[in-house]
Amino acid sequence: MQWRSLPNFSAFKIGRRELVIHRDIAAHAAEIVKRLGELAAASEAGAGNRQSAFRLKLEGGPELFARRGRRGGMIGSILSDVYAGMTPRPLAELALTVEAMRRGIPVAEPMGAMIEWIGPALYRGFFLTRAVRGMTLWEFLKTDDDPTVRDHVLRQARSAIDTMHNQGLFHADLNLHNLLVTQARESFTVIIIDLDKARLLDGPLPAAMRRANAARLIRSARKLDPSGRFIDAAALSILQQG
Repeated sequence: MQWRSLPNFSAFKIGRRELVIHRDIAAHAAEIVKRLGELAAASEAGAGNRQSAFRLKLEGGPELFARRGRRGGMIGSILSDVYAGMTPRPLAELALTVEAMRRGIPVAEPMGAMIEWIGPALYRGFFLTRAVRGMTLWEFLKTDDDPTVRDHVLRQARSAIDTMHNQGLFHADLNLHNLLVTQARESFTVIIIDLDKARLLDGPLPAAMRRANAARLIRSARKLDPSGRFIDAAALSILQQG
């Protein structure tokens, strides 16, 4: 596994498994590898639209959010969680998310990645962040009917997307499941998650890439809520601004 070292991260190898984690949790390396190995071998369904997300509470350490790499679409029914390549996607996502956070883009704090090699250039993987309490924007819009709060949260989502665009991040899979609504006291914020297909540019995104992100988000909204019961025209207008 070729790994461009990042400040504050350490790499470990235990059998077929390779782990890159934040130095704050380096003392938990063996525990993390064991727990992720158990998740990979189990049939337990997690959270999220691909049932791939799990909370991981370390003994005497912080709570982590572990997302297992899973394929979607038709190929997912064949390969499930197996990927091919010599540059594993969880490691690429880790490096990208570290840089996104450095640029001030609202993302979950990246804490590491684990790769399990199952053959030449074949692997399974996990991506780790510090756990964040909240719900997806889609879950929020289905459960909160206060128009003032809804408007505030939608504008927070718009602000997060604008920051993402201005700082050069193209998400490629922006949808209502990948915007996470969190609450601190009486205020809400929105963070962007699942950057495994994202790209970072050196400067702000050009207009065409911004439109592509917006179009993907609006398609997601219309697919999830074709009748407009939870996402009305005003909400769509806020989401597709910018």
